[in-house]
Amino acid sequence: MKSLLVCGLFLTFAARTGAQEAKPLPVADSRYKADILLVVAHPDDEGAATAYLARALDEGKHVAVVYGTRGSSGGNEVGTEQALALGAIREIEARRALGTMGISNVWFLGGKDTASQDVLQSLANWEHGAALEQLVRLVRLTRPEVVLTFLPGTFIGEDHGDHQASGVLATEAFDLAGDPTVYPSQVAAPLRRLEPYLEGLRPWQPKKIYYFPDADREDIFKGKGPEYSVKEISKSSKKAYWRASLDSFRLHETQAKSFVDQLSTMDDAAIEKMMAADGWTDVQRFVLGKSLVGGTVTGPVFENINAGAIPFRRDALSPAPAGAELSVELAGPWNFYAEFRAAHGLQNLPHPEPPEIALQADSSLVIPLWVHNRTEASREITLSADLPAGWTVANGAGKFVVSSKQTVPARIEISLPALADPKKSKEDAREVTVRAESNGQSVGIVKLRVELRKRSLPE
Repeated sequence: MKSLLVCGLFLTFAARTGAQEAKPLPVADSRYKADILLVVAHPDDEGAATAYLARALDEGKHVAVVYGTRGSSGGNEVGTEQALALGAIREIEARRALGTMGISNVWFLGGKDTASQDVLQSLANWEHGAALEQLVRLVRLTRPEVVLTFLPGTFIGEDHGDHQASGVLATEAFDLAGDPTVYPSQVAAPLRRLEPYLEGLRPWQPKKIYYFPDADREDIFKGKGPEYSVKEISKSSKKAYWRASLDSFRLHETQAKSFVDQLSTMDDAAIEKMMAADGWTDVQRFVLGKSLVGGTVTGPVFENINAGAIPFRRDALSPAPAGAELSVELAGPWNFYAEFRAAHGLQNLPHPEPPEIALQADSSLVIPLWVHNRTEASREITLSADLPAGWTVANGAGKFVVSSKQTVPARIEISLPALADPKKSKEDAREVTVRAESNGQSVGIVKLRVELRKRSLPE
């Protein structure tokens, strides 16, 4: 009897202690897992991709969005609020706009809205390093299969430096988020319950990155990625995909109140006619940046993508070829992008040759240069420019001495004329040629296509 009592007590104790079921270890929060991470610069920029996002949502994909800025430097068509107050409003407008499509996972990097075409200015004004750290964090949090963003490059078009910066950061984050040695505190396991420093994320390598261009021309982008009709009818909204994009855009009232009011007075047929003339119903075209899972260039965005993580991969870089003893090259954002494409394995990315830019007429063009002297002696360099009629060199031409084994910056500033016909909004692009000589011999030629416009962002 005593032995039975002891046995019963043991079984009861075991049931309460050793026989407890094993507790599952915590895993990443599935509420924030995304199939697509869209990275853009300003509230309303998502409109460059929302017609496709509506299609992806119909297909059961999960979408998250990151904005580089809150768009605080624009005008306000609704009230008196400006600057930071305007940015606070535009954040709400962006969340509401995306909410019409069912997208709620939205973040802002906090960069400063920068009105120029120079990506280097935008990156500096966004505090490049801090913005990149935050975006890598968000890639690791959302674990996207695909990243969508602006094409990083300088083209004739709107060519906003902030748009370019969002593409640069998205590309860098695509290549870094899977590396556990990059921002290691993000992927370190917490040591205690209320850990204030170590974040408990895991490295994540997205599988593909696609771009959409911020350029007027279309010829160099055709056949570089998938294309989607925006005229098909959405299963969820029962509207054409372009209309879902437009209905989302209408929430950006501080930027487009007059446009929204105009739409409210029109019937559907009139709206479609007006928006078709403005390009809203055009085919949506993407450019494949890179795919780590194979597939075809023009195949569907999710071609060859299967659920689950893939290993981090960093392709080896080839050393840059040695340059001539004396040479000159275009500097500034054009040089940055040449090095950027090489560093990120994006040599396939479309870019104009010769480089190009659109500028406001009756302003100035600054052509930044790097002058290389790899010889053992100081050398005299002469810079000159061949210009269209009516364009004049304001500064920077002439003779300069470059010390041995040095690379030095130079710049030629050109005064641009007014438009020949003030009734036109722009003129055909013209070519500018900068020549560098030493001892009567050519050491380099730099060409740049420049289009004059009635209005344009500053260089």
